Amino acid sequence: MSSQIILPRIMQIGADASLEISNVLASLGCQRPLIVTDKMMVELGYVAAITQRLTPQGIQSDIFDQTVPEPTVASIRDGVAMARAGNYDCIIALGGGSPIDSAKAISILALCGGEMKDYRFPRQVNEQGLPVIAVPTTAGTGSEVTRFTVITDESSDEKMLCVGLGFMPVAALVDYKLTLSLPPRITADTGIDALTHAIEAYVSKKASPYSDSQAISAMKLLAPNLRTSYHQGDDHQAREAMMLGATLAGIAFSNASVALVHGMSRPIGAFFHVPHGLSNAMLLPAVTAFSIPGAPARYADCACAMGIAAPKDTTQDANQKLLAELKALNQELAVPTPQQFGIKREEFFALTTTMAQQALASGSPANNPVEPSIDEMVAIYQGLWD
Repeated sequence: MSSQIILPRIMQIGADASLEISNVLASLGCQRPLIVTDKMMVELGYVAAITQRLTPQGIQSDIFDQTVPEPTVASIRDGVAMARAGNYDCIIALGGGSPIDSAKAISILALCGGEMKDYRFPRQVNEQGLPVIAVPTTAGTGSEVTRFTVITDESSDEKMLCVGLGFMPVAALVDYKLTLSLPPRITADTGIDALTHAIEAYVSKKASPYSDSQAISAMKLLAPNLRTSYHQGDDHQAREAMMLGATLAGIAFSNASVALVHGMSRPIGAFFHVPHGLSNAMLLPAVTAFSIPGAPARYADCACAMGIAAPKDTTQDANQKLLAELKALNQELAVPTPQQFGIKREEFFALTTTMAQQALASGSPANNPVEPSIDEMVAIYQGLWD
């Protein structure tokens, strides 16, 4: 059985890759970009660094810097209007997963019309919007190499998963130097997000030999360097490993899909405004414990790739070491429980069934080694308080 692999047309990877932006645009025949980003990227000077590479080449750009964390239908509305009104031939998406996801949505809506809900899963979005050149500034989401975007519908508090060729960037400039300024909290949340991508891609029912190779390579890079990046943010070697690992994990899950952690994570983010990587981290140990019986050998492989188990370990021992490591990682990286995050218990418990239903509707739980029932997901949610 063959597997279809989808990747950006161009990938520029390594130190100062972002400085090649004008050459990449030229190779794509693009001359009029709209830069989609957030205000922090402007304040840090990252937007100026991009425009300073473009202007001498006669490339004039405009900036939409109104994207927000966990993008919503409302937050991208002005960007869609701007993209429709301007004579743009591409979008440069600069920032973390939220600006890149916003840019993907703006790209499609600007050319193809309609509303975001028209494009949510299970529809496969193969229409082509404005070409997106992604420049990630976090080592986490892998959005620069995925065929997914996630936009929240405020009217229903649903994080809409949107899937298809139309959301794959045409180019990705992966420059680890852009992550050196990340604070510890974002480093931790995005790093665990990337690790979750790699683990879920490897245990997914849609995994293939190709996605396996990317997922294992990602775990080998991410697991030994996440703590160092968190405690010593200026460590170039650790930051470079994390950035490459996040991109490889993105390639892995874009081609194998994510599973139960992501399915259950999105509703927590939508209802309680928990950052995506953080809600993944809250769930990862419990969901892994639930899922191991469905793929014990695969989870043991993850433990070995992460460097916390040896090939001589039994499958059971490797899996116990994996669970211990995931709990220890959350503790060292100060991942809060829902209660510690500030969520009220009664509100959380009142919504667990709705969240489980939304998780199931996303399709992600169906990829899990153990496909859960609504009641089992409710029990996992409630167990996060223990």
